[in-house]
Amino acid sequence: MLSFLAARAIPGVEVVAGDIYRRTIAIGANSGVISVAPADKNRVDVAIRFPDIAVLPQIIARVRRVFDLAADPDRIGAHLSLDPMLAPLVAARPGLRVPGAWDGFELAVRAIFGQQITVLAATRLLGRLVQDHGARLPATASDYEGLSHLFPSPSRIAKADLAALGMPGARALAVTSLARAMAADPALFSRGAGLDEAIAKLRALPGIGEWTAQYIAMRELREPDAFPADDVGLLRAMADRDGVRPSPSELLARAEAWRPWRAYAALHLWVASIASPAPTKKPEREAA
Repeated sequence: MLSFLAARAIPGVEVVAGDIYRRTIAIGANSGVISVAPADKNRVDVAIRFPDIAVLPQIIARVRRVFDLAADPDRIGAHLSLDPMLAPLVAARPGLRVPGAWDGFELAVRAIFGQQITVLAATRLLGRLVQDHGARLPATASDYEGLSHLFPSPSRIAKADLAALGMPGARALAVTSLARAMAADPALFSRGAGLDEAIAKLRALPGIGEWTAQYIAMRELREPDAFPADDVGLLRAMADRDGVRPSPSELLARAEAWRPWRAYAALHLWVASIASPAPTKKPEREAA
């Protein structure tokens, strides 16, 4: 979990140091910081610095979502272990959970920024976005080294000139359109009646295709069966001994046996792909 979050930490907004995850947060007109660290007996310790104690339950709920604390990893692992290919992956990393998102809009922007570029390149670009358009954290709250800004609000990004970041025009337009849609409908990323409905709703937004919609459903909507079948990391992890990768449709067919926990299978495959990466001639789309 910490490795996943560390690789995607947005400069100024998030920091992973040692075994502690820290980030800036904003709820309403107030802002603050949180830190989360593993504790004994399968728990996490959470430190919260925020001026409004009334939103404490809301903050705790978001922490639980980010760290997938409602999951039953034993049950999920037992099901996925029925597949001979996944069994050793589950045995190697028992209890693997799906990292969630602090905010749906932030995650959607991450996903669009990450289209067709590496995670590292997308994270650097997001850092520039934060520096240029994110509100600075009040000095009294910025006691943690490396935390300086809040992630930009939808209204702020909707008015921003994203072309100055060097993004492709179509991608910049997609982010701007998303920001305007979010500003008009704050419940844009609320969970629907099911995965299919959620994917259809997300795909109706400009710049969001099947991969991005599945990724948002997995991390923000907490859909345990979300599965971005055309992700290069998943296809690479499922390559045969000769290095031949399945097609997305072939992977979807194989993944039927993993329902209703395909999101967790995806995490196991992503980790396996990172552990044994295959060389590529150009950047391929990765999990943003």
